[in-house]
Amino acid sequence: MAVRRVLKMGDPLLYRKAEPVKGFNTPELDALVADMFDTMAALNGAGLAAPQIGVSQRVVIFSVESNPRYPDVENVPTTVLINPILTPIGDEMEEGWEGCLSVPGLRGLVARHRSLRYTGFDQHGTPIDRTVSGFHARVVQHECDHLDGILYPMRLRDIRLLGFEDALFQEL
Repeated sequence: MAVRRVLKMGDPLLYRKAEPVKGFNTPELDALVADMFDTMAALNGAGLAAPQIGVSQRVVIFSVESNPRYPDVENVPTTVLINPILTPIGDEMEEGWEGCLSVPGLRGLVARHRSLRYTGFDQHGTPIDRTVSGFHARVVQHECDHLDGILYPMRLRDIRLLGFEDALFQEL
């Protein structure tokens, strides 16, 4: 369909809570999802939330398969997740470096739940119910944060854990 402009940190829409999707299997939702996948692929993203392209709806997508921005992580299945609900499993947290298409060029060390269950629907209204851990769990939490107006720098416990990629990872 189309590669859309990604809003950057500072845009007010990124800080709003997104609206639930009420209708599935519609041409409008199909077009939104197609645009999201085109945009994510064009920018080598691991995931994307509808608010990042200016649409205040509770829709996220994610997929990781040999991504140059995340060369050392396990694959994450291509997923459209609508109206998600996340339930942490246990109290174990795991720190990891995160980037974001809305915060280009920066990475931050963010603590996330190591394991979680997520439920929701795909674009056709089919229920999704998965239990995941590791990078898959991190991607889901990061993308779903966008639906609540949260960008990963807001989760940093210390601002010194945020930096430009070329300064943080000089060996790459």
